[in-house]
Amino acid sequence: MNSWVSGTFTVTCDPAKMDRALIAEFLASSYWAKGIPPATVERSLAHSLCFALLDGDRQVGFARVVSDYATIAFLNDVFVLPAYRGRGLSKWLMECVTSHSELQGLRRWILATRDAHGLYEKFGFTPLKKPEVFMERHNPNVYGAGA
Repeated sequence: MNSWVSGTFTVTCDPAKMDRALIAEFLASSYWAKGIPPATVERSLAHSLCFALLDGDRQVGFARVVSDYATIAFLNDVFVLPAYRGRGLSKWLMECVTSHSELQGLRRWILATRDAHGLYEKFGFTPLKKPEVFMERHNPNVYGAGA
């Protein structure tokens, strides 16, 4: 398992360290996954490379990557709990995510964000160079909450 340590904080990909209830609760209240059912969160965790940000044994942040580990990665569900924001932890979490050994040499990373452009720009993310070639199939009411 990949893991990184800085003081009392750890980032780990160990599934046993993930606080699934905390992740599900946070995502269900987020603007991007509002109302997501816990079973759907669980399924997404099982099929993704997940990163838990821990303060000791307490999970305080999270990130999830969907990838073929060869050409593309889709970064999802990045968060740091409000009480832990402003300490550089989201930047460190992103450093850990982007340095993961299985995510090197990819042709493309993608993500969607409403309010964290500044963070992601520090890691080379830019607006789509050719948005006219990208398409999406989006069902904003799939969770019944208009996410």
